[in-house]
Amino acid sequence: MNSSDRITPAGWKIVLLASLGGTLEFYDFVIFGVFARDIAAAVFPATEATASLLATFATFAVGYLARPIGGLVLAHYGDRYGRRAVFLWSVFIMSGATLGMGLVPDFATIGVTASVLMVMLRLIQGFCLGGELPGALTYVVETAPRIAPFVCGVVFACVTMGVAAATGVSLSVRTYLDPDMVPLYGWRIAFIIGGLGGVLSFVLRRSLEESPEFARMKSMAVRHPFRELLKTNPVHVLIGCLILAGTGTFNGLFFSHLPAYLSQVLQYDPRQAVLSQTVGVIASAVGILLTGWLGDRLPPRYLLGAGVAILMGFAIPWYGAVEARSMNLTLLCVIAGLAAGLTNGSFAVLLTDLFPTRVRFTGVALVFNVGFTIFSGTAPLVATALIRDTAQNTSPAYLMIGSAALALLGSLWVDRYGGNVMARPASATATARPAV
Repeated sequence: MNSSDRITPAGWKIVLLASLGGTLEFYDFVIFGVFARDIAAAVFPATEATASLLATFATFAVGYLARPIGGLVLAHYGDRYGRRAVFLWSVFIMSGATLGMGLVPDFATIGVTASVLMVMLRLIQGFCLGGELPGALTYVVETAPRIAPFVCGVVFACVTMGVAAATGVSLSVRTYLDPDMVPLYGWRIAFIIGGLGGVLSFVLRRSLEESPEFARMKSMAVRHPFRELLKTNPVHVLIGCLILAGTGTFNGLFFSHLPAYLSQVLQYDPRQAVLSQTVGVIASAVGILLTGWLGDRLPPRYLLGAGVAILMGFAIPWYGAVEARSMNLTLLCVIAGLAAGLTNGSFAVLLTDLFPTRVRFTGVALVFNVGFTIFSGTAPLVATALIRDTAQNTSPAYLMIGSAALALLGSLWVDRYGGNVMARPASATATARPAV
């Protein structure tokens, strides 16, 4: 990285504030999966524990189903009128939904209305989150295009730390509260913390200015970005969904499914499960930063390919070791986190690189949300159903292998359809951007 590639202090401010929003919003979203067992007891009671958990993970998936719609609506405004306003209001509305989830009365108090309210608030969460991370990624690559792999790595590392914060809060709640109190109100504390953190993010983001690249291109903004995207970049959308497959499935399994899987299926102590997961998530954040740094020096598609190949090869041995307790659980989570760092640290910049400025927000939002809905949002539900139907506690490994294979296929094609951010000489970049 030479001096011309360095980001200015003002640019770092934008990157860090964009990343902070991702941290807080993913904390809000992931906390649902972290406390799945407790939410199930309070809001989705059933005579069989597995049925209750399935209802909870179905609600988790509903949030993902709202993301493509929210992403397209918010990205439409982001590509037409600017990134800043979308940034502000997505986090503000989601904060209100998160606070509401922490205050919903339990099933014993208002009956099925509690379940309905939780689903509705989850839909609002998903709608707003649909524009959050795509907007953050679009924002930072347009602020620092010369070091796009690294700044995308910073964003996703901070997002991952939001997951770590969620699991850390869960660990604190389970440590300092009586176990019987966690299903009653312990999980509510975590949602209220997340909602208040989102309000803080809204206040801080008010100082953000518009993306420099969008400001230059605003006069050339297309009227219907989604229509333009499907007309000019349909293959790019497909390739983007493929490269997301491995990352999305891993994140759904590791970040959301793992705590309930360890404690309810394999009978691990819940605090041990959350502690091990938290350490693994922190390891993943470190791996993402290292991958972002490497991405400025090596083609990110190679890093993605290596990451998904590792996930394919180690899925069955990893789940087998967890079930047999043949290795330390924390060490296993660290290994998984570091392996996923290669995929989580490389896919984002590849995604932004697929689309030109005029439809970048819409393209990233569509691919990101459709891909994560299919692969991440349904992963806990599919994994739980696989365990029930196959009677094999290691069966989630098959889901990981299939998804990683799709991502490996996508990594072989992504270079042919990219080039909108990376791998262009300075003179070509300066000449090409006004024409975008």
